[in-house]
Amino acid sequence: MRQSLQVLQALLVLLATACASPDGPTALRAPERGPALDRNTVNTSALPDLIVDTKATRNNWLVRVEDFPAEFCSVQEGGVTPGTHTVLRFTVTTPNIGEGDVFVGSPLAHMDPNGDGDFSDQDGLFEFASCHGHFHFQHYATYRLLDASGTEWKAAKRGFCMLDTDPYNVGTGDGTWSYRNCGTTTRDGFQGISDGWADTYTFKLGGQYFVLDGGDGQPAVPPGVYTIEVEVNPAYAPSAGGCPRVTDAATGLCHQFAESDYTNNVGRTTITIPDHPGRSGYGPLKNDNKKITAEDEIDHKAK
Repeated sequence: MRQSLQVLQALLVLLATACASPDGPTALRAPERGPALDRNTVNTSALPDLIVDTKATRNNWLVRVEDFPAEFCSVQEGGVTPGTHTVLRFTVTTPNIGEGDVFVGSPLAHMDPNGDGDFSDQDGLFEFASCHGHFHFQHYATYRLLDASGTEWKAAKRGFCMLDTDPYNVGTGDGTWSYRNCGTTTRDGFQGISDGWADTYTFKLGGQYFVLDGGDGQPAVPPGVYTIEVEVNPAYAPSAGGCPRVTDAATGLCHQFAESDYTNNVGRTTITIPDHPGRSGYGPLKNDNKKITAEDEIDHKAK
């Protein structure tokens, strides 16, 4: 009996030692850390691949009546008559699911390559938006509202500032950002989209809307079912001298920057425009009743 107790005690000691050992199968280990959401190094060793996140648009649109003061940048730049208008607002998110960054760098390097303060030698990628106080990348994306017959309306959006605003978990990149600065006429910016990140233009930003009542010179949009079509890095026809920057070998069309895949650059979202949305609005964001200000129109900041 005594010998049996000694054997049992020895077994208990061995079991306790195994459980306490950091190498034992039941040992607790510190959880692996996720990607650090801090600054990254620029990755241009591979090509980016931009897509349109249709879910972001599908969950974030709104038809409502709003006031558009003359000081709104989108009123000045989008040809919108100041006053009260019925509009369709929407959010657009453009993730980079490629292996490399969309690298743009400082707009000043494109607007004033020789640094003499004269923009006459610019390369055509940017324009200065005086209302916003910074440079806008031209032709980054196009927004179209389409009816069943193919009739289209254009949004009030006129320019873009590419930033890392949201991490986008697609198994690419390391979760770190690089681009967070639009830049000004006197201060270098740093624009682009890191691999594994997205650039989001929320519905409150200037130009993130279609004017539905003809207040921008386009025909009024009647109630019905429509499609919001977004194309990022849109294709355009070459001029007589060919494409100024990048040519898609498969189509012969031009793009502002190279990607590994141009076939996934278009996203479409179906929405319904009601007859009388009122100021409370209609759509997934109908309960967002906060009045949009002139500051909201230009506040495109990384999170």
